[in-house]
Amino acid sequence: MVRLVAFLVGLFFSGMLLLGLGDTVIKAIQEPEQPTAEHEFHETPLAVSFAHDGPFGKFDRGQLQRGLKVYSEVCAACHSLNLVAFRDFGALGYNEEQVKALAKAWKTEVPSINPETGEAATRPAIPADKIPSPFANEVAARAANNNALPPDLSLITKARADGTAYVYSLLMGYRNQAGYKNAEGKELLKEFPEAATSPGLHFNPWFANLNIAMANPIAGDDQVTYDDGTKATKEQMAKDVSAFLAWTAEPKMENRKSAGWAALGFLIIFTVLAWMSYRTIWADKKH
Repeated sequence: MVRLVAFLVGLFFSGMLLLGLGDTVIKAIQEPEQPTAEHEFHETPLAVSFAHDGPFGKFDRGQLQRGLKVYSEVCAACHSLNLVAFRDFGALGYNEEQVKALAKAWKTEVPSINPETGEAATRPAIPADKIPSPFANEVAARAANNNALPPDLSLITKARADGTAYVYSLLMGYRNQAGYKNAEGKELLKEFPEAATSPGLHFNPWFANLNIAMANPIAGDDQVTYDDGTKATKEQMAKDVSAFLAWTAEPKMENRKSAGWAALGFLIIFTVLAWMSYRTIWADKKH
């Protein structure tokens, strides 16, 4: 009796599942999903290459230093870099004194406590400090950015698909929405008039929902002056800061690649030795 009841209960639930599945399939056929502006006009990352790409790629130290320059003078006003310390910049080719100078000259000072009064205060950074956030807290960050929270950039290239190319494309991707057409020749506002960018937002088809709260941070050439004399074009600045953020996300990438090739070489040698040993030990044996 118990088995019969269990069988009937299982049969009932199985029937309900099949009924629900059938209803879903019928609705999907009768009412197919309608295309959205995000689906039709969201662009894939632009084709761009970096020195660190590929299994043999290495970071270009000059490019990383230029990228740090762009970050410190353009991006640091809104975006934090909480997982990076000033002393880490030694890996970019700076010596100890230069790292100290970079930390001391940083525009945002480090939160501290006045030892005499016990009140909150700030002090110049030292190499051991992490890069200070430009805002005291999330509330202050949202208040300064039209209620949008600027993301921390420490791992941004790892947190996005096609990370480095995504950052580069986003920086280069601000467009005038009026008359914008996709690769198929469709015009956005004619196809989706409801997708018009709201006040306080900016149209960028490389952003997931096409509208981003961040104004174009690199609006033109020569926003920074590179120490090595490189011409600071918009494309150059976008590429340099993208490479720099790739380094902040994976500063040990070169070590990882070297270790990988060493491990692969060991496995190849071990395989050859194992095969030779096999041939020697079993050379006079019938298989």
